Amino acid sequence: MITREEKFGWVLASPYIIYFIIISAFPIIFSLILVFMRWNMLSSMQFIGLQNFFTLFQDPLFWKALMNTFTFLIIHIPLQICLALLISALLNSPDLIWKSFFRSTFFMPVVISGVVVTLLWKQLYSTETGLLNNILLGMNLEKIPWLTSTKIAMPAIAIMATWKNLGLYIVILLAGLQNIPRSLYEAADIDGASRIQQFFHITIPMVNPTLITVIVLSTIGGFSLFIEPYIMTGGGPLNSTLSTNLYIYQQAFSFYKMGYAATLGFMMAFVIFLVVMLQRKYIEREI
Repeated sequence: MITREEKFGWVLASPYIIYFIIISAFPIIFSLILVFMRWNMLSSMQFIGLQNFFTLFQDPLFWKALMNTFTFLIIHIPLQICLALLISALLNSPDLIWKSFFRSTFFMPVVISGVVVTLLWKQLYSTETGLLNNILLGMNLEKIPWLTSTKIAMPAIAIMATWKNLGLYIVILLAGLQNIPRSLYEAADIDGASRIQQFFHITIPMVNPTLITVIVLSTIGGFSLFIEPYIMTGGGPLNSTLSTNLYIYQQAFSFYKMGYAATLGFMMAFVIFLVVMLQRKYIEREI
């Protein structure tokens, strides 16, 4: 027998339940159905069983996009974590003046629209008129084809994405650093430990849980790479910056292969889950 209080509780929870069904549950269930269908949004769905999975495993462009994404992650995550940890440690220094100014300055790129930031960096990377190449010319150096070279385009995008997201991870790590008791550093000073020794033997071990969180969030964020290659290169040159998210978008909204796009999405969800689990297994043990 449901009591009056329980009924009232369901009434209060109903807005969130409706929101969850519409925003989360329905899209997931519908996408799962699409995995076994061929559908172009214009004609009726056609059941094809596991054909989308067979197509996926034989699709060289998908594996190319996946390798591009891993290339991005290999550059982006270490660069972002090292810079975020270093800058957050500097911002946590008791001797630093204008702390609030520097903290807000580093966080500012995070709140700026990703499209705006990408367009800005696209102009900076321009081979002919970009600021970076103009600086190189002023130093009597050759221009760099930032976005037109198959070897440089993805690292260039990784640097841009690092600049865009760095502030968020600085704030997270800074919160972890502020929870470290100052008495540990004072005791280390008395024992004659240098700043570098304190960083590796006090800061890193004490901020370990926060650092793991940042690595996982950075990995998941890296797998969502889309805006940068979509606006800056369109996946080129020669598909060298084609990310998995961009490839899924192309299959869904350029070729109208909604069933295949859904299959790619579930495949990427599995890959992300696998990578995060491996990170948690090995990084938690090593750090």
